[in-house]
Amino acid sequence: MKTLIIARRELSTFFLSPLAYIIGVAFLFISGFIFFFTAILNGIASLAQFFNVISTVLLFILPLLTMRLLSNEARSGTLELLLTAPIRESEVVIGKFLATFLFFVILLIPTFIYLVILMYYGNPDLPVTFSSYLGIILLGNVLISFGILTSALFDNQFVAALLAVMVSLLFWLVGGLGVVIGGIAGFIFTYLSIQEHYADFVMGLITTNNIVYFFSLTVGLLFISTHILRIRR
Repeated sequence: MKTLIIARRELSTFFLSPLAYIIGVAFLFISGFIFFFTAILNGIASLAQFFNVISTVLLFILPLLTMRLLSNEARSGTLELLLTAPIRESEVVIGKFLATFLFFVILLIPTFIYLVILMYYGNPDLPVTFSSYLGIILLGNVLISFGILTSALFDNQFVAALLAVMVSLLFWLVGGLGVVIGGIAGFIFTYLSIQEHYADFVMGLITTNNIVYFFSLTVGLLFISTHILRIRR
């Protein structure tokens, strides 16, 4: 119950924040730009290239949404007040995660118009498209979790955002290092790569392995964030 209260409060904060509106408008503008050049201009009734490109955009967009979740409260002193209340650290972390996730889903909803446009002029592969949407949502969960973790570590929200971008890029690109190294180490690096698992969803492949990867990484990051708050408490 306390988790939902925190989530509702945080979600309302998003809708009162000029920065959130700027990020939302920027995301929709960029997504429309990408859709035009990857589908409309090329005459392709598919959103595959759109999802490939928009995923890299999220690596930079979502840290801007998460950077203030805990760092701003720590800087203003409200985090100390929150932690002295009869509330668990996990409820704080999960509440803020849910609020950011819901705001992210709200940002994704207008992109369904791209699918409607393709259905009007062509015959897009609907199962692959919905698989891609599932992949982008799971990817968003991980990136939001990275952002919450860095926001819990630093009181400076811009440092938190920068570190979240760097860590997200590291997990995104580490698969390339796995290809170069090879062997067991290469296999580990490839498995850790977010891009490798996300690519399967864009191709319409929904596997237990990929779902477990995104779920376990999200839960693990939120657990670490909870532990950091417990230490600060």
